[in-house]
Amino acid sequence: MFQSTMLVQKLSGVTLLLLLCQHACFLSATGIAKKSVTCEGGSASLSCRSGFIHILGANYGRTNGKTCSAGRPPGQLSNVHCSSKTSLQMMATQCNGRKSCSVHAVNSVFNDPCVGTYKYLQVSYECRLVKQHVTCESFRGDITCEKGVISVHHANYGRQDLATCPHKLATTTHCYSSQTARMRSRCNGKKSCHVLASNSVFSDPCVGVYKYLEVAYSCKKA
Repeated sequence: MFQSTMLVQKLSGVTLLLLLCQHACFLSATGIAKKSVTCEGGSASLSCRSGFIHILGANYGRTNGKTCSAGRPPGQLSNVHCSSKTSLQMMATQCNGRKSCSVHAVNSVFNDPCVGTYKYLQVSYECRLVKQHVTCESFRGDITCEKGVISVHHANYGRQDLATCPHKLATTTHCYSSQTARMRSRCNGKKSCHVLASNSVFSDPCVGVYKYLEVAYSCKKA
């Protein structure tokens, strides 16, 4: 009888922990994930001091009446079943594989999942320790795995800073063209992958700007 009581207490404790964690934390392969909440009209800024961003979950809408409620009339807070199906894909496209990213929490980015409701963008993400390979425009990149095979997390052909591949035509930091799907098709499952960083391969997302191909990847067991 005593053992049964102890077992129930242990199970109750585990159940409580899981229930609490459902609402208060996100567990990931690298520990407790980071959380970001941005009220409608603001800008969500995500960053990783070590590793690269990997989005775990995202929603632009409203799932409770308290978050981002200050100064808002009850009518804008009553709908707590508001979610945008494109939130996760949008955040993954904008942020996965980057050291930092900024996304506006506005209807023009995510569309409006519930007209008349004041919304917020809630994001959970982790910082993954993946490899990063940069190939300057007109050069050939060689992505390799000594152990395992290539698994591409994110790829961009463009320019997001002035320090990488310095050039007199490095004139912007807002040239972004996701090449994740293409690089996955070319490289995933291989020991090595060779690609030319050029407009003829990836098209030209910002004419007149000197670009580079940036690939975040890991080596996984075959």
